[in-house]
Amino acid sequence: MNYSPMRMYFDYNATTPLAPEVLAQVSRVSADTFGNASSVHHFGQQAKAVLDEARSAVCRLLGADPSELVFTSGGTEADNAAIRGVADAMEATGRRHLVASAIEHEAVLNTFKALARRGWETTLVPVDTSGIVSVERLREAITDKTALVSVMHANNEIGTIQPIADIARITHEHGALLHTDAVQSAAKIPVNVRELGVDLLALSAHKFNGPKGVGALWVKRGTRVLPILTGGKHERNRRAGTENVPAIAGFGVAAQLAATKLPAETTRLSALRDMLEAGILGSVPGTQVNGDTSRRVPNTTNISFDRIEAESLLIALDLEGIAVSTGSACSSGTLEPSHVLKAMGFPAHRTQNSLRFSLGMYSTADEVNTLIAVLPRLVEKLRTLNRARA
Repeated sequence: MNYSPMRMYFDYNATTPLAPEVLAQVSRVSADTFGNASSVHHFGQQAKAVLDEARSAVCRLLGADPSELVFTSGGTEADNAAIRGVADAMEATGRRHLVASAIEHEAVLNTFKALARRGWETTLVPVDTSGIVSVERLREAITDKTALVSVMHANNEIGTIQPIADIARITHEHGALLHTDAVQSAAKIPVNVRELGVDLLALSAHKFNGPKGVGALWVKRGTRVLPILTGGKHERNRRAGTENVPAIAGFGVAAQLAATKLPAETTRLSALRDMLEAGILGSVPGTQVNGDTSRRVPNTTNISFDRIEAESLLIALDLEGIAVSTGSACSSGTLEPSHVLKAMGFPAHRTQNSLRFSLGMYSTADEVNTLIAVLPRLVEKLRTLNRARA
């Protein structure tokens, strides 16, 4: 990696370093393929060929057809394009109801709030302490007015995997569409759009060693979605604006690498995650894992530390050269408790004393062992300070 060997990174769910192969592709295309992919001359067609190759690579990762993939600026735009695009398309039909889980990413939750201000009815389905959406509770939330259900494939804070295929069947029984935010599951576990049964799926390149600023929305053929950006006829009239060819080229390489490494990397990261988790729970009293430990992505654990504030422990770890997170990077800098842990029904102190540890391509057993060795001393120091203040 390109960070100092004295520093260790346990925040892969926030973002990931570029793989060398991705960086090489982005640099090569930036230098050699400057044409506009909409141009009909040689330079434009050269750029279009790069887009086509990347689109095919991303679709191989998803089991999708390239004609169904729309490149976006990232996961947030993809989520917005799905939700707002369906809402705009369905508004005239009288279906003006949206359903999501209470633990969705802010890109979904805040889009729901924006549509609610436009007069849309929205329902958030609660979860229990497992962090898994209840299929029955979701069934109860859907009505004959529901246009779209949005449930993320894997949660960004606790890593729990949702029963998307079951949710898809129920959603379609009611004539609604299903969108899933797969930003935290794509390239970590097998993601096949046909097997999931979804209508729309969002992903983002920088979550699996690709460039920032590029993502995609898969739209099942026949699904009516109006574009949220108006302009030219790019992306088959589904997303206006000249494509970021170098970033998309890197996205394609990242997807290809992920598909190649997926089975082995899943096994490796699961072992490292379990080693980290067991080490923390065994050496630091008053710790608990948040969420279901059997149905989650292999790289993520979220652990609560009694009698300390997570922010204080995060800073203490950073001073030791270890980067972790209190939850979603998109919510950092706020004093609000984790909305995910809050939705799971945990008491207030537990929503503010939990850290997320997420692993990735460059994580090693030595780094995990260092973290396990450092934590008990830091936690005890913070608890002692808290007792002194009490």
